[in-house]
Amino acid sequence: MGKMNELAHRRASKTIKLVDASGTPVKGKEVIFKQTNHQFLFGCGLFEAVEVANRNVPEDRLAFLEQGVDQFLEIFNFATLPFYWENFEPEKGKPRTRELKAAAQWLKDRNIVVKGHPLCWHTLTAPWLLDMSNEEILKAQFARIERDVSDFKGLIDMWDVINEVVIMPIFDKYDNGITRISNDLGRVGIIKEMFAKTREFNPEATLLLNDFNTSINYEILIDGCLQAGIPIDAIGIQSHQHQGYWGREKLEEVLERFSQFGLPIHFTENTLTSGHLMPPEIVDLNDYQPIDWPSTPEFEARQAKEVEEMYSILFKHKLVKGITSWSFSDDGAWLGAPAGFIRKDNSPKPAYDVLKKLIKGNWFTNVTQITDDHGIVSFEGFLGEYDLICDGKKVSFHLNEESDTALMVLTEKRIGSRIM
Repeated sequence: MGKMNELAHRRASKTIKLVDASGTPVKGKEVIFKQTNHQFLFGCGLFEAVEVANRNVPEDRLAFLEQGVDQFLEIFNFATLPFYWENFEPEKGKPRTRELKAAAQWLKDRNIVVKGHPLCWHTLTAPWLLDMSNEEILKAQFARIERDVSDFKGLIDMWDVINEVVIMPIFDKYDNGITRISNDLGRVGIIKEMFAKTREFNPEATLLLNDFNTSINYEILIDGCLQAGIPIDAIGIQSHQHQGYWGREKLEEVLERFSQFGLPIHFTENTLTSGHLMPPEIVDLNDYQPIDWPSTPEFEARQAKEVEEMYSILFKHKLVKGITSWSFSDDGAWLGAPAGFIRKDNSPKPAYDVLKKLIKGNWFTNVTQITDDHGIVSFEGFLGEYDLICDGKKVSFHLNEESDTALMVLTEKRIGSRIM
């Protein structure tokens, strides 16, 4: 029971009184509690969903992408879609709203929680901002947030609001509109403005601050934001490990430091490769893009071991609410790295099998119990969505942290439940 005790915060118990349509207790009947989804968010960046949902690629390519996405759906319940301003609105006033809406709807229809990434970032921002004054840039950024957050409300209710602010004002690789206004407003100032504007147009949304910088500089920035009263819903931590796995010690040290704020933590962009490691002297990961970066059996075994350890450490931590691996497939993975759970031919790697075993095996609940003479039955399981199945009838419910007793009515035509 040791491992289950470590995961007690991921589980809850529930007592149910089961009655039939006339209110008579359902006595001595077998009841199956079958988990259908996790409360915890296990995800990937799934930009290929845009092509799949819009069916705007050749048939053979579409069939290939659909095969890969089907494998994603077997394990994951969370996907990140791309809202990089440069690509989303390459020409001012002509955003790709229809295409992205189709992708978000397609994922939602398959019970996938969708996050938009990002609303404000100095990289891949709209090049046409450079034709504007700083005041006009800020207005355009506000208008962008108002339009996109409003358009996608109900489909996307989680956003990486602003990305990589630690480096934003000092970013000097090329001129861009967002670095210009971050210089005017300061780091805390620009975060405050972007969070306020996003919150205005979707008050119920989950809003993240996201960064790759896990140094004390990010801690100071978060502290400054909280002191300024900025309502950050979750801290986003990028963990691209192209140069090697952080390891248990660093992971636990990062978790300890960022837990001081008491906020939910999302690992938003995780990478563990199944190929050779990027040389340690590379400072900006974008500077290393070899012609060939193969996935090999030896390194696939390493990746699987690292994925198992990292996910287990994160799932055990009380404040971690979600893990997003950045590339699901090696096909089209960032920097050409073999960073996915499936290879370029869609065949699953050992890491895929390991993750499936954890998420849909070790951390999933499927139990059978018998109702007593009062129609009462209890069970314990991982938090999330469930089907209760009895006598060929089904009741769906959510198991959350509250250990309540519920009355559930088993009927032929209507399914219902209420708290007692």
